[in-house]
Amino acid sequence: MSGRFFLDTNIFIYTFDSREPAKQRQSLERVTEALDTRKGLISFQVVQEFLNAASRKFTRPLSPVDCRRYLHQVLAPLCDVHSSTALYDRAIELAERWRYGFYDALIISAALHGGCDRLYSEDLQHGQIIQGLTIVNPFRGAS
Repeated sequence: MSGRFFLDTNIFIYTFDSREPAKQRQSLERVTEALDTRKGLISFQVVQEFLNAASRKFTRPLSPVDCRRYLHQVLAPLCDVHSSTALYDRAIELAERWRYGFYDALIISAALHGGCDRLYSEDLQHGQIIQGLTIVNPFRGAS
């Protein structure tokens, strides 16, 4: 086991959502652990999805200055997987084999490409193991 883990976009979004205090706390713990241990990582897709949501969909959208600050202080240090034909090929295979939509399969592909043991996501099947990667919903039981 590498001990590396992948954080899906929803983890970062919940760090800003005070309406869900348990999820916010769990998310802040995961992001802090990722930055402190350098074992957590994300892909270009997570960066894009988060910045889109933060600047357009949050109840109080982040300003361009705040988006840049978060990009450089939090997202960029964790972004270890970038686009490639191999990443897309694997995502296509995963989508077909496991019946995930392409963008979910791309997240799984990125986690595998990054050598992760765990993928933290609220949106995928908790406990499922795909090619040695365990999907974990960190909010199970959180209220």
